[in-house]
Amino acid sequence: MIKPKSVEEVLDIARIEDVVEDFVSLKRRGVNMIGLCPFHNEKTPSFTVSPSKGIFKCFGCGKGGNSVQFVMEHETMSFPEAIKYLAKKYGIELEEEEISQEARQERQYEESLYLVNQFARDFYQKQLFETDRGKSVGLSYFKRRGFREEIIRKFGLGYAPAGKDTFTLTAVQQGYDAELLKKLGLTSQYGRDFFRDRVMFAIHNLSGKVIGFGGRILVKDVKAPKYINTPETDVYNKRKVLYGAYFAKRAIRKEDECILVEGYTDVLSLHQAGIENVVASSGTSLTVEQIQLIKRNTENIKILYDGDVAGIKAALRGMGLVLEQGLNVKIVLLPEGEDPDSYLQRVGTDAFRTYIDQQAQDFIMFQANLLKEEAAGDPIKQAGLIKEIVSSIARIPDPIKRSLYVRECAKIMQVEEQLLVNEANKAVNLQIKQKAKEREREERRREREQQAPPPSAPPPSDSSFPTEEPPAWLPPMDAHPEEPPPLMPKEEKAAGDAFQERDIVRILVNGGATLFDEDEGLTVAAFLVENVEDVLDDFDNPLYQRVIQLAADRLAAGEEVSNAYFLHHEDPEVQQLAIDLSSTPYTYSENWANRWDIFLTTQKMPDENFEKDSASALKHFRIRKLRRMIVKNQEKIKAISEGEGDPKELMLHLKLDQRLKAMRNELASDLGIVVL
Repeated sequence: MIKPKSVEEVLDIARIEDVVEDFVSLKRRGVNMIGLCPFHNEKTPSFTVSPSKGIFKCFGCGKGGNSVQFVMEHETMSFPEAIKYLAKKYGIELEEEEISQEARQERQYEESLYLVNQFARDFYQKQLFETDRGKSVGLSYFKRRGFREEIIRKFGLGYAPAGKDTFTLTAVQQGYDAELLKKLGLTSQYGRDFFRDRVMFAIHNLSGKVIGFGGRILVKDVKAPKYINTPETDVYNKRKVLYGAYFAKRAIRKEDECILVEGYTDVLSLHQAGIENVVASSGTSLTVEQIQLIKRNTENIKILYDGDVAGIKAALRGMGLVLEQGLNVKIVLLPEGEDPDSYLQRVGTDAFRTYIDQQAQDFIMFQANLLKEEAAGDPIKQAGLIKEIVSSIARIPDPIKRSLYVRECAKIMQVEEQLLVNEANKAVNLQIKQKAKEREREERRREREQQAPPPSAPPPSDSSFPTEEPPAWLPPMDAHPEEPPPLMPKEEKAAGDAFQERDIVRILVNGGATLFDEDEGLTVAAFLVENVEDVLDDFDNPLYQRVIQLAADRLAAGEEVSNAYFLHHEDPEVQQLAIDLSSTPYTYSENWANRWDIFLTTQKMPDENFEKDSASALKHFRIRKLRRMIVKNQEKIKAISEGEGDPKELMLHLKLDQRLKAMRNELASDLGIVVL
């Protein structure tokens, strides 16, 4: 078990922006950074990182937390695994306490799938470099393709021996569970090796762990497929993986462009030549998940395919999905008979770079010119051509881009622009209706699932032993991003003064340690607590009430009420509230000063103006409380007037009514609001 002192050291050193940028491309926006959320499918960035507060927050799906929680969620790691991952990243030596054998086995089980795959990678690589068959068949193949040893080792290339169970027997002899080998697709249900007599390509996730393999046969055999891949497993989902993404992500962000090729060897060859911003779809049509993986790092994609007819058709497959995600797509067709690997080997790196830069064509323009040639002189084909082009244009989410493409395509196809405009509008409306129907079907399906009676007992799990839970202060992440949580829980919307209470707590959490009165050394937290303690029992929201009380207790103990205190609080509910209150999708625009030379002169910047903010919020808060007290007091006056109370108390309640209204009116005057 990792000692708490080491955990605190990791939390103190791990910078949230550094951790997130290993997986998401972030752009500076004011004091925060913004990017596309890696936890749900989105086209407009709503994922915000606050370096000063050390947290992330998505305003689309609601997920938020610190650097540890990000790694846990993104990489599907347990708390100890995430701490170890960050410790390794920052070179921190962890101190661990002795734990029981049973606890150790439970913790290791979650890592076991990755460990088995790592063993398999090492086994295949050892076979490649240290066996006669591996060197003569496997290594010679890679050498013929021009791959240097450092690339072979870096990407985890190897060779699977021809024996029916060589790998399986070796793994079992070294203590690896036979059932895990089957679960990972390395061994068949009959105990035989899944990969035999093939060169092997290790497939990594974004954190560099081996999650699967691809195997290429070298013997000409019409009965066997040329390539086979690891089947779907708990750690490998081919829809969410792009080959080479782990090695390419930094280069993609640096170049602000992703080069997409078809095969493993294309990635290896380009990477070896210094073109590192390259990934492969591994021969499958692009999926939404793969496109989103690219979009997190760049909005520009350049697709390289063979120049033959099959290559052209391959270039057109799946482009609708890419356009829908708002990416800028360019197509590069290589000379006929060439693939990226072969063409690079033939002309060299410089000529290859020049070619793909000069020959890159915008996808829509490429499609329009290609189909125009096919339909030349045939009116029926030309009509079909127009519909096909319009269908592609309609998938582009940006209306400005759509209009520009319509104009250019009208010139290419020599038709009136308004005709294409009308057809594009029809196609857009049709797509909107289709998506609405899909949403309705999905909602009906969910309703049926919710109405279905729950099972009498949960189904047995064969995936793993329980994993070590994170500490109590680390709240669980929302597991249903398709149902984003509201900014306030549903029950709070109609809960009286909960909105004003939340605003008080927001200021307390974010600016409690700020000085309200420098002369007296009075902090914002002390000012707020002092002015709401008398009505704390009347709070509508118990969580907000608890936060105020926590602040009061810390002040009484002479301790600081800081933002970090709430963000790392041991109570998960308090911590999650602090994350929500510390995050905002809005920021003060730098253009006021940078573009128009307009500066704030009457107050501090919004994020620093807690003194004025707290004073104003407190007045609004007390007005609402006074209104409630006035209503309650008037109800008592009415009851006494109708003979339901002591007549002697009537005068006291009438005087109280005057006093409460005077206080309310005074606060309203200070705020410049009208009391109705």
